Amino acid sequence: MSEKVIVVFPGQGSQTVGMGHQIYKNHKIAKEVFEEVDDTLNFKLSKLIFEGPIEELTLTKNAQPSLMAVSLAIVKVIEEETNKKISKFSEIIIGHSLGEYTALCSLNSINLKDTTSLLRTRGESMQNCVKNIETSMVAVIGLDITKIENIIKENDLPDGEVCEIANDNCPGQVILSGTKNGVEKITNLLRDSGARSLIDLKVSAPFHCSLMKDASLQMEQSLKSINLKNAESKFISNVTAEFETDPDKIKDLLVKQVSKRVRWRESIMKATKNNNNIIEVGSGKVLTGMNKRINKNLITSNISDSDGINNFLKNYKELL
Repeated sequence: MSEKVIVVFPGQGSQTVGMGHQIYKNHKIAKEVFEEVDDTLNFKLSKLIFEGPIEELTLTKNAQPSLMAVSLAIVKVIEEETNKKISKFSEIIIGHSLGEYTALCSLNSINLKDTTSLLRTRGESMQNCVKNIETSMVAVIGLDITKIENIIKENDLPDGEVCEIANDNCPGQVILSGTKNGVEKITNLLRDSGARSLIDLKVSAPFHCSLMKDASLQMEQSLKSINLKNAESKFISNVTAEFETDPDKIKDLLVKQVSKRVRWRESIMKATKNNNNIIEVGSGKVLTGMNKRINKNLITSNISDSDGINNFLKNYKELL
């Protein structure tokens, strides 16, 4: 297969205890990634990743740099095995939420040390910025996003209540975020309008909505001192669902992204307009499942361990 691939990096929710441990043991360069992340944070995040407990790993401040470290370790192994930068065999790179930082790091737009620090700050600020308010995130299954948008638009909420679309993941899967009462009011209306399922998400904060304003301000401060370089491959932003190249604009979008909708469905539609080969790099297969629902004709695979790396090297040898 000689056609370049689209590479996607997972976001929060894909974490599992033990992720990345096999490649850590088998590849020196992967071990070096985890060690640099540990050194940057000044604690053994790798021990938490490999041994748990899952409750601590799932904390936003830990999950975000952990998922990035696993994905980056896999990237470094592939680059070492092929003697090629990931940009040489990837046409487009996209990350889901925190995965945008992984994407930019893989493209040498941000270095690993800065990426680690930024994700730790991002995780802490998102986790801590909403206090003394009951909040909620709910997955809405089985309703078209236009219908959901119209119901939100047509039904005013009381002052102080919030319900917004946080993630447009794929057809039939939309995530809502906001205050507990605001989300509850809208989800009751969605149930009456034919939603097949409404799933409460066990998260520590209402991500990707206007309640994350303080986290956006924190990220703006943190990104000021970061030297963002031109990405080595095409990059699609979660906020715009468009190709973005200007480092200053990408910085601005990273700030906005914390409190704006993740436009994943649109991003994948854009990326796969002329290419149907898409690979998820990192823990789990969450994006692979969503991507297949966006475009059933996609050729999808995921790389989460040494077997995945070997399969990629074998199946894409013409490209490499």
